[in-house]
Amino acid sequence: MIGRLSGILVEKQAPEIVLDVNGVGYELQVPMTSFYELPELNQHASLFTHFVVREDAQLLYGFITKQERALFRLLIKTNGVGPKLALTILSGMTASEFVSCVERDDIVTLVKLPGVGKKTAERLVIEMRDKLKSLLEASVGSEREFVLQSNYKPAAVVDSAEEDAISALLSLGYKPTQASKAVSAAFAEGMSSETLIKAALKSML
Repeated sequence: MIGRLSGILVEKQAPEIVLDVNGVGYELQVPMTSFYELPELNQHASLFTHFVVREDAQLLYGFITKQERALFRLLIKTNGVGPKLALTILSGMTASEFVSCVERDDIVTLVKLPGVGKKTAERLVIEMRDKLKSLLEASVGSEREFVLQSNYKPAAVVDSAEEDAISALLSLGYKPTQASKAVSAAFAEGMSSETLIKAALKSML
């Protein structure tokens, strides 16, 4: 089991990154909530990981905090929720926002996420309630509330910010029309790719 990786961030195309660890490049998929916290390219980064082995692939998922990884692991244990959908859920909202949805039985917000229908949302609320209670009780201090300590600084603006944002949303399961509409509505001159992705995701909740 690969539990944590530390190295140099050499590629960064949401929601995927490549981390160079002593000359070996590890491809990881990260939720956008963790992606926003990553440093600039060629800087050191450390992520907690979850390794998934399938018949056709071996996949690594990366997270800035242990709490976010713990929530990811609880999500994939829920009936009908695989790693891809769990990644989408944690990209569309923070861990604390998801906890709030479960506590308030907020089905309406959950179904706005791609791949989450009404039945899946209802199942998430029911199955995650007790699991989250145990997880919250095991947390201490500010971590109890799943609050990420942000060290995110917007990257330099590039001409392809809109294209990068649309590509990221498509990778997360949003339809082309949804992605284009959300990105266009959220775009403002001078936005970095990461900032635009975050704004577009927020606009769809």
